[in-house]
Amino acid sequence: MNNFYRYAHSNLLLLSLLLAGCGGGGGGGNGNNNTPTPDPDPDPIVITDQDLMDAARLSSRASFGMPYEALEPIARQGYEAWLDQQLNTPASLNLPIVLDLFERRENGEFDAFENNVELLFTFRRLAWWHNAVNGDDQLRQRVAFALSEIFVVSDQVAMLRNRPDALSSYQDMLLEGAFGNFRDLLEEVTLHPAMGVFLSHLNNSRSDAEKNTFPDENYAREVMQLFSIGLFELNNDGSVITDTNNQPVATYDNDDIREFAKVFTGLSWGGDGAFFGKRDPEFTTPMMMFDEAHEPGVKMLLNGAILADGQTGQQDLEMALDNLFEHPNVGPFIGKQLIQRLVTSNPSPAYIERVTNTFNDNGNGVRGDMQAVIKAILLDQEAIASPAMGGNFGKLQEPIVRFASLARQLNATSNNEYFDNFFASSGYVLQFFTQQHPLSAPSVFNFFLPSHTPAGAIADAGLVAPEFQITTSTSIIGVSNLLDLVLSEQIIVDADEPFADSILQLDDYIDLSEDIPALINRLDIVFTAGTMSSETRNVIENAINETDNFEFRTIIALYLTLISADAAVTI
Repeated sequence: MNNFYRYAHSNLLLLSLLLAGCGGGGGGGNGNNNTPTPDPDPDPIVITDQDLMDAARLSSRASFGMPYEALEPIARQGYEAWLDQQLNTPASLNLPIVLDLFERRENGEFDAFENNVELLFTFRRLAWWHNAVNGDDQLRQRVAFALSEIFVVSDQVAMLRNRPDALSSYQDMLLEGAFGNFRDLLEEVTLHPAMGVFLSHLNNSRSDAEKNTFPDENYAREVMQLFSIGLFELNNDGSVITDTNNQPVATYDNDDIREFAKVFTGLSWGGDGAFFGKRDPEFTTPMMMFDEAHEPGVKMLLNGAILADGQTGQQDLEMALDNLFEHPNVGPFIGKQLIQRLVTSNPSPAYIERVTNTFNDNGNGVRGDMQAVIKAILLDQEAIASPAMGGNFGKLQEPIVRFASLARQLNATSNNEYFDNFFASSGYVLQFFTQQHPLSAPSVFNFFLPSHTPAGAIADAGLVAPEFQITTSTSIIGVSNLLDLVLSEQIIVDADEPFADSILQLDDYIDLSEDIPALINRLDIVFTAGTMSSETRNVIENAINETDNFEFRTIIALYLTLISADAAVTI
C-alpha cells in the first residue's frame, strides 16, 4: 500500500502544483605485574544512521515528530524503555493556558479580543498547539489527538467555539484518560459537558406522555456506533461476523437505541447551585445526574442484560457503560482505529487480534488497560518490521500531524511564554487550506471515515486510506503553499496580536548544506525515516545544486522534502 499511497499522493501533488503555477568497540590493557587486569569496559553502544531512522519511524507514530538530536536517546534507550518513560510523563494541560489567557484579557492585555467573542476560540487553539509542539508528554499528546478523532466533539457548535474552556477541558480529559482504563475514559467522555452539548444528552429529560416527548436518542446511538462497539459484530481480528445468509450481524437495533436513550436522561450541568435544566454553562465540571429527570423503569440492554426498576440514574448509567465495555467488539473496534490513527491504515487481521487480546487482558487479568494497548500497537512485530517489507503497510499523514511535526523537527521557538503560530492564530486559514484542525471536525464522524477508500489503485486493491478523504488538489495546494510560507519566511507567522512569533531553527541544516549528500541524508533521517526514494533524492539534489546560497539551498531542500510523497506517507 505504501506504493499505492505514494503514487496517489504524487499524482495529486503534481496536479496541485500545476494548478498553483545513519561500528566501533572498546577494550582494556594488560599490565606487567601480578595485579589482576580489570575486565574491559563493555563495548559502547554505537548509534548508526539506521538506528536513527528507526527511532524517527517510531517518533512519527508515538509523537508529533522529533528533531535530529532527540532521536539518539530513543535509539539508545530502546523503544520499550522510551515508551515506558513517556507513559510516566505527566500531562501538559490546555485549560491552565486558556484560563491564564482569559485573565490577561480581563486585565486589558489583549485589545484585539476585548469585544470580539468569536475570536476567543484562538485561545483554545493556541493551547493545543503550544502543548503539541512543546510538551514533554509527546506520546500522550499524540494518543489524545487520536482519541479526539474517535470521541469527536467540535467547535463547529457555537457554544463550544465561543467558550474556549469547553474544548480545552475536554482535550485535558482525553490527555489524562489516555493512559488509564478505557471503561473510565468512556464514562468521562459521556459525562463531559462538551459531549453533552455536542450530542444533546445534556438536559435530556425523561418521557412526558402529556407533552408527547421522549428521551433524545443522539448520544445513545453514537456511543454504540462510534465510541464503543460499532455497527456489526466482530471477530477478535476485526473481521465481520455474518449470519447464515452471509449478511453482517448488527450489534444493536432501534429498540436498543431507545433503551439506551432512557439511560442517558437526567444529566445536566454540574458545579455550584446545580439543578436539572440549569442553563448556566459549567464546562470544567462533569455533568451531574438528577433522578427526578431520569427515565424510571426497567431497561433492556445488549446481550440480554437488564437494568432493574428502582435504581438511581447513576446506577443505570454505570451499568449501561459496563454493558458496552464488556461487549467483545470493543477491543477490535477501538483497537483497529487506534492502529489506523498511529501506525497503518490497513493492519493485518493478526495485528488487530494481537491488540484485541491485549485489550481483553493486559496479562494481569485487566480489561481495557490503555497503556498496555498503546504498547501493543507501537511494539507489534508488524509495526517495528523493516519498511523494506513493503506490502500494504503505511498511512498518509494528516495535515495537522505534518505541521506539528514540522514545528517540532525544526525546533520552533517563541519569544513569548506560549508557543504560537500561524496555524493557531490565523483561525480558520489553516482549516480552509487543509480541511482540518483539532477538535473542529464537521460532524461526529470526524474529518474522514476509517473505511474511506479513494477511487483508483487503492480501491482496486481493496484497501482503505482514511486521510485521503480530505486530500484533494485544493488541500494539497493549500498544504504546499503553507509550507512555502513557513519555510521561505523562516518563521511561523503571527497573524493576531498579542501572540509572539515562533521562529524555526534552521542553523544545523544550513551548516550541513555545503555538503549536499550530507544535507539530504539528514533530511532523510529526520523527515522520511530513511524511506526517501532515489527519485526524490535526485530531484532535491538537482534543485539545490543550482544555488551556492546555503540558506536558500536549505530552504529549498526542506520544502521539496516536506511536499514529497516520501514525507507525506509513513511506512
